[in-house]
Amino acid sequence: MPPTSEQELIDVPAPAPYQIPSDLHPDCVKLAFLLGRWEGKGHGDYPGIEPFTFGQEVVFSHNGKAFLYYTSRTWLLDEEGTAVRPLAMETGFWRPQPEGGLEVVLAHPTGVAEVWYGEIEGARIEIVTDLVARTTTAKEYTGGQRLYGLVEGSLMWTFDMAAMGHSLQSHLWAKLERADLPS
Repeated sequence: MPPTSEQELIDVPAPAPYQIPSDLHPDCVKLAFLLGRWEGKGHGDYPGIEPFTFGQEVVFSHNGKAFLYYTSRTWLLDEEGTAVRPLAMETGFWRPQPEGGLEVVLAHPTGVAEVWYGEIEGARIEIVTDLVARTTTAKEYTGGQRLYGLVEGSLMWTFDMAAMGHSLQSHLWAKLERADLPS
């Protein structure tokens, strides 16, 4: 089941496991907790599809400019936890804004591009789609909401989706563990 409340995605204070990179743009310091490679498992469910379990790798990196570069890839897991086949991928940029604002631009190989807006509150991020653009061959998808949070050192996230004629509802949720630290 997905987390049942926003409280489950609020960080429990703990010391940072690494130093903030000295060349990180000052605007990105509030997102520094995301930097590095994360791996874990998640679950998916939506009307018209069978519930499933997936593996995921997420990487947040930077180049010294005022954004983080983001990639995510997922794969279907069988009941034993073995990778069966690739699932979704996405890549994009996380652009912190003044006063805790956040802009996220994502692209998917399925023909979808999204613009998200939201807020950074400590180690909790909530974003909502402002724009969804689709190619003529992309599946119908009209909007989403995501919640990310650092909880006892794990990166937890949820994705609510409006697609295929359905209103916004729970679709994906995962718990990721830090696989390596930023350099």
